[in-house]
Amino acid sequence: MFTVRDYLFMRFVYKTFLTFTAPLLLIASCSSNPKNNNNSDTTVTLPGPTKVPFDTKALLAYNPKNENKAIDNVMQVLHKTRGFNGNVLVAKHGKIIYEKAIGWADYLHRDSLKIRSQFELASVTKTMTSTAILLLIERGKLKLDDNVKQFFPDFPYDGVTIRLLLTHRSGMMNYVYFTDDLYRANHWDERKGISNADEMALIAKYKPRPFNKPDKRFLYNNSNFMVLGSIIEKVTGQSYADFMKENVFIPAGMEHTAVYSKAVYSKIPVDVVGHDRGQWRYSVAQNFLDGPVGDKGIYSTVGDLYLFDRALRDGRLLKQASMDSAYVPRNPMLHGHFSYGYGWRIFEAPGQQVIYHTGWWHGFRHIFLRDIKADITIVLLTNLSNGSLLKLDDLFKVTGMPIVRKSAYKGNGDTSDD
Repeated sequence: MFTVRDYLFMRFVYKTFLTFTAPLLLIASCSSNPKNNNNSDTTVTLPGPTKVPFDTKALLAYNPKNENKAIDNVMQVLHKTRGFNGNVLVAKHGKIIYEKAIGWADYLHRDSLKIRSQFELASVTKTMTSTAILLLIERGKLKLDDNVKQFFPDFPYDGVTIRLLLTHRSGMMNYVYFTDDLYRANHWDERKGISNADEMALIAKYKPRPFNKPDKRFLYNNSNFMVLGSIIEKVTGQSYADFMKENVFIPAGMEHTAVYSKAVYSKIPVDVVGHDRGQWRYSVAQNFLDGPVGDKGIYSTVGDLYLFDRALRDGRLLKQASMDSAYVPRNPMLHGHFSYGYGWRIFEAPGQQVIYHTGWWHGFRHIFLRDIKADITIVLLTNLSNGSLLKLDDLFKVTGMPIVRKSAYKGNGDTSDD
């Protein structure tokens, strides 16, 4: 493992002799087997001579006996009075201060949630897709103003760039509704998922009418990030799942995170079931729409999302300039406080900013919040889609995070589409 002496020596060599050359890459692998985590090496050494080991075991250390009682009181009330059912993690200044699994993973079989239960992240996936896109831009494989037609010549819309996809300004229709209508009208088999390539072919063939012209206005839309996921596959020659694993999950030490598509898996290999309409009797079975990925499709845990947060803060996935660009509001403020950057929602108030994303898909509903300045992270993953995440003011108050009001939890502030 990279020692302190090695680190100091390499830093000296780098500053003295390698001013005009690329940094030496030092990569130490970490175990990718989530079933054998107790024996895994949780120390990850990443690129760059100034990088010290990323100790995921230390970052995830938490003793329930030391839980924050004020946070626990808020969560128990939310569970009892608002039906919160899910996993929660709160961290401050690089230390987890509260972590708990509350409720059922699968109500029908009375399986309880565990802290390492994997949830379909829904639109929280977009934060990782944008990270991958910015990474490819850093590597010179993409440019923000590249046109989608450079990668998919049959794409039926003119003027749609990567920048517009990242900021939800492409004007595209929502592929979810378009494809669902096609399947119903043609009585196609809804049990087998379709791939991103299949979806792009459907769009090229049927040319569904766009909502508006590119760059006219912000319109939150899953199509944007499904297309970004497709571009990742086209440019790298890898599946979205493989590229994300090698370039995001492993470098961040996210051993319990994976991409699962119904185009690959007949049954998604996780135990957490989504329950829709705020009622246990509506267990959601995956279908063909669980095939396309990039807008959704990543399954993860509260702990791994925290590691993703730390890896981003520490510059282990992207350069600081790339991350700074992702956090700049790229659309007019909605309700005076809310905007969208490159794959991240943004809440701003005088002297305050929270970078976050919501998720809502097939019975799963989430919010992942990051106060960069105060170094506070809150992760809430739920599998009973109800209004419990609209009642978080008390949680914000006890953690010291700015109060992100309820309009943050609805698509663009006016729609529930997420």
